[in-house]
Amino acid sequence: MKLKRCFLAVILTSCSSGQKIYETARIPNTQESTAFLEWKNYAGDLGASKFSEGNLINKSNARFLKTAWSVMSPDNSIVTATGTKVQINQSTPIMANGNLYVTTALNQVISIQPATGEILWTYNNDILSRNANPPNSGFVSRGLSYWQKDDEKRLLMGTGDYYLVSLDASTGLPSAGFGENGVVDLMKTIRTKSERHFIGVTSPPVICGDVVIVGSSIADYALKKKNIPAGDVQAFDVRSGKYLWSFRTIPQLVDFGVGSWKKGSWKTASGANVWAQMSVDNDLQTVFLPVSTPSDDLYGGNRIGNGLFGESLVSLDCKTGKRRWHYQIVHHGLWDYDLPAAPVLMDIRKDGKVIKAVAQVTKQGFTFVFNRVTGKPIWPIIETAVPQSKIPGEISSPTQPFPTKPVAFDRQGLKDEDLIAFSPQIFEETKKILEQYNYGPLYTPPTLDKPVVTVPGGYGGASWAGAAYSPVTQMLYVPSVTLPLAFGVVADPASEFGYTVNLATSKQLRRPDGLPIVKPPYGRITAINMVTGEHAWMIPSGVGPKSNPSLVGIDLPKEDLGWDRRTHLIVTPELLFAAQAGPFSITGASKLPDGGVNSLSISTTDDDPILKAIDAQTGQEIARANLPGNATGALMTYIYNGKQYIVIPYGGANLPAGFVAVTIDEKIDQ
Repeated sequence: MKLKRCFLAVILTSCSSGQKIYETARIPNTQESTAFLEWKNYAGDLGASKFSEGNLINKSNARFLKTAWSVMSPDNSIVTATGTKVQINQSTPIMANGNLYVTTALNQVISIQPATGEILWTYNNDILSRNANPPNSGFVSRGLSYWQKDDEKRLLMGTGDYYLVSLDASTGLPSAGFGENGVVDLMKTIRTKSERHFIGVTSPPVICGDVVIVGSSIADYALKKKNIPAGDVQAFDVRSGKYLWSFRTIPQLVDFGVGSWKKGSWKTASGANVWAQMSVDNDLQTVFLPVSTPSDDLYGGNRIGNGLFGESLVSLDCKTGKRRWHYQIVHHGLWDYDLPAAPVLMDIRKDGKVIKAVAQVTKQGFTFVFNRVTGKPIWPIIETAVPQSKIPGEISSPTQPFPTKPVAFDRQGLKDEDLIAFSPQIFEETKKILEQYNYGPLYTPPTLDKPVVTVPGGYGGASWAGAAYSPVTQMLYVPSVTLPLAFGVVADPASEFGYTVNLATSKQLRRPDGLPIVKPPYGRITAINMVTGEHAWMIPSGVGPKSNPSLVGIDLPKEDLGWDRRTHLIVTPELLFAAQAGPFSITGASKLPDGGVNSLSISTTDDDPILKAIDAQTGQEIARANLPGNATGALMTYIYNGKQYIVIPYGGANLPAGFVAVTIDEKIDQ
């Protein structure tokens, strides 16, 4: 594997940080002069709270937000020179060791000076020289992880073509003694032998003690079964790169759960990978896996049975990889309802006791909450009858689990009274469109005669943007979209099982004029009180399509309609910060030599790119700041030399990729 270091400059700064569990509603003294506060993990901490105790930007001064610096991705020049297509810039920096560190879509790593945005060094993984063709979303990276023991500091990144890379955090050089020249080939230890373009890594690995744990992104469907790997999670020694263990997400003959795969389908099944971010409780030495759907993710005739551990939250011992507990969120999934985001760990203070909890948000709009030690639900979860498949050979689950609390945070299922109705004409037009489809309540299965409409669709509901939790308010903040998705199944004589997913009918379903087919809000932020399980408030996210020509002359609601686009959040003691993605479209998918479909090509545009500061207690907007582009990845915040910054990734795909930091204008804030 060819490696290349492009430029090196080193800066070492002493930093200190510490996450705290606050008493309810206690806010740190905003007059305290905090010199440094880090953001050492992709989601702020290993529990994925997206919370920072930094309060130098607060309700009293947020109106003075301004741009501090911006930096362009080194990918831009490579994309221009080679014509390589990359995805939107989904990478989020971490702040540790006195520097910012961030990956790029082409798996470069850059070190950034936190106050100025100056690039200090760049590591080039040189992925293009290996003729890489990553699956699903193609060239994309969401970030990297940081490990420190005494004076040894390392950065760890998974690549789109399934390598694990370790770098010296101070120099950007490959870590001595880790794998081969700082690189471990993850293909060498995977159980199912496969071609490299069917598997990669998009989310940062997680680190539990001295163990680094890696998931994968795997092609979902329409591929020859013999080529597709199972989604085993692998663990390695963080110092040496030595292989430690794997957890088989598709059980084999001797494993717990193999009986949930009927007719021996465990022998050939694939997928059920962990592409989303994992979470870690270091005190319990536990890692939490949000497992995705087995392949094919919209057709299950090849995998009869509930199919553990597909679409399950799984708790493992970090040192051994042994299962501690699991809960299957969807039985025999047929809707692409992957668990899309990191489980959020939280210590809930209730009746004088502390409950160690874990909350999993889902694409279908549910929040499942468990005791993270025992796996027992905090509130009852009821198995409820759902519609059944009529496709020959398909055996859908007769029931699915429905949480009693919290109630759903987004619209579920579709009926006529849910359709957009700003005018009788718009309603009738939309109802006419729906005659081409089948639709019904949540978990209505795919059909043969027409495509089926799922609400929420496979893009969410919740998505990889995840949720944020504040120990100050004890609220979970969930961004979601109401984005219906249509897809169908067709007879396929060439298929071993007689049927396959009809890719031609798989699409985000909107009206021809671009309006959503359902009533607003189309994007929302929901605050859930995690002590009571009740919703505290909900606000639309974004103005929404009020300027659509079809709505001219119509008396629209005064409140925002919300955009059906992903929203990224972080939370501080007083404020919730939110930035929304721009509109995007999927323009095609590459064909592989075996007839399969690989990475999707996405294009995006900017539309009113802003950062909002919202009162974390009430949901009231406090302030907003203009951005150079819509947020394309998760936000982060840190304090450096007594000043707080918020960093937002933007661009990518067909636009130049970059990162922008905002802070308070000190000349005004006096």
